[in-house]
Amino acid sequence: MALKTLEDVLPVLRRRPDVEAPNLQAWDATDRLLLDSAAAHVSAGSTVAIIGDRYGALTLGALAVLDPDAVRVHQDLITGEQALRLNAAAVLGNGAGGSLPFTQLPLGRELLEDAGTVLLQLPKTLAELDEIAAAVAAYASPDVVLLAGGRVKHMSLGMNAVLERHFRSVTPQLARQKSRVIVATGRQGSGDPGRFPVVEHLAEIDLDVAAHGAVFAGPRLDIGTRFLLTFLPSMRPAQHAIDLGCGTGILAAMYARQHPRSTVTATDQSAAAVASALATARANGLAGQVRALQDDAMGTLPAGSADLILLNPPFHVGAGVHAGAGLKLIEAAGRVLAPGGELWTVFNRHLAYLPALERHVGPTVVKCQNPKFTVTLSTRRSPS
Repeated sequence: MALKTLEDVLPVLRRRPDVEAPNLQAWDATDRLLLDSAAAHVSAGSTVAIIGDRYGALTLGALAVLDPDAVRVHQDLITGEQALRLNAAAVLGNGAGGSLPFTQLPLGRELLEDAGTVLLQLPKTLAELDEIAAAVAAYASPDVVLLAGGRVKHMSLGMNAVLERHFRSVTPQLARQKSRVIVATGRQGSGDPGRFPVVEHLAEIDLDVAAHGAVFAGPRLDIGTRFLLTFLPSMRPAQHAIDLGCGTGILAAMYARQHPRSTVTATDQSAAAVASALATARANGLAGQVRALQDDAMGTLPAGSADLILLNPPFHVGAGVHAGAGLKLIEAAGRVLAPGGELWTVFNRHLAYLPALERHVGPTVVKCQNPKFTVTLSTRRSPS
């Protein structure tokens, strides 16, 4: 490979197809620190597994400076997978159709088997870290070295405690540029990755909810979804309804239960969310009615193919507050809804989504507000 330094890689990286903005970058200091730390552990001809690479900095950086024999990658978000492939084409100069020197895989045995080094961008939740660490302890090489890095402001002692369940030695390294790496070695215990997704019964809505570690709110009912569910009796029956940004699939399951003749698609950019939503449907006897689809803003669904969409949009992009993710989903809803179709949206009151709902979908009414959230109903206008 012609690449020799990170300067051959990092300046080229972009976030596309994810949200791009002047204050959003495709790599950070943690990527650099992880790659520098890995140099002491990766020998030529070894296998490296990379987990949580957001846009390709770790994968393409490892190929440039570590000289591994094989690189396997797991990214939960489909936008991350697509960005890595696009960035690889740009960095390697072999075009979008060229062969790629890495393999993208789900979290599991095939990703981790025989891996001597694992590079991990620390996830936001301890539950996700627990699921990842369990998989590494169960499937990776017995002498695996796990290098887990993150921004210091987002790290906690709880992360050390989670890693200590699965590794005998957990050693935080000195911080650099507000990032830190934790070195974990000596895998121990069974790992037991098979205990995910966890399933809990939510008595207030009489629903069994399944959750993998990476899913927002875990097996609980987040307050925005709770508020939107109070309008379930007002929602019309649809031939095809969509839970957009489905998370654990609570909205999909509850709507399907309310309207047993409707077909419901639960879709999310997160592989963990899609797997959780499918498990939630199965746990409640709704697998024949609810299908799960990993997709970027319904990009594979035909225009005008849905009669009703339920949306509880995110207001974070990574660790930062940014309205772009929600705006992208609103625009997508306008494309996928059939004329006369309805979009029910719940969002934080401080977010100015009303103009976007009117512009991309159609006439929008505020159904209710509480001190934290707004619920709106938008009707897809007919083509002029």
